[in-house]
Amino acid sequence: MRRYYRDLVIDIAIIVAVTIVTLYVVKTSSMHFAPNIFFVFIAGIFFTSAFTIAPSAIVLAHLSEVLPLHTVVIGGALGAMFGDYILFVFIRDRFTEHIMRALKHAHIRFVLKSFHAGFLKWLSPLLGAAIIASPLPDEFGIMLMGVSRMKTRFFLLITFLMNMIGILVVVGFSRLF
Repeated sequence: MRRYYRDLVIDIAIIVAVTIVTLYVVKTSSMHFAPNIFFVFIAGIFFTSAFTIAPSAIVLAHLSEVLPLHTVVIGGALGAMFGDYILFVFIRDRFTEHIMRALKHAHIRFVLKSFHAGFLKWLSPLLGAAIIASPLPDEFGIMLMGVSRMKTRFFLLITFLMNMIGILVVVGFSRLF
């Protein structure tokens, strides 16, 4: 039980550190003077989290005004794929284990284990991919994919494509106005 609390504190520290870095990058970056692929990649990383999706979408929309559309979409999707992979490893390796330990009831364990076989094995990754493609935060979609124990290479391909679609929609919508 002591290890559980230590892991929980580490997880919270990681979330706090990422939030601080996000705020620092948004407040101190000189995007008006040197827009490049680095800022697109960083904005893509922050496109995945519930805490940073709004500022990231604004940064990507701004960068799409000064950079080619394909650069923003592909660079942002690569960054978002990287951010999703970090969350995927975190959720698959730690979060799922914490949930399984916390849930003592046999019926709830049965429902969670059913994600590994049958109809839910295919449905959960599809729902996860749809959530990732939407401009909603990716955490729930990644959780569905992590619980289903999807292979990493398929996860990376799906998140890249879905984030590319999501960023294209956000940037395309911003160009209308």
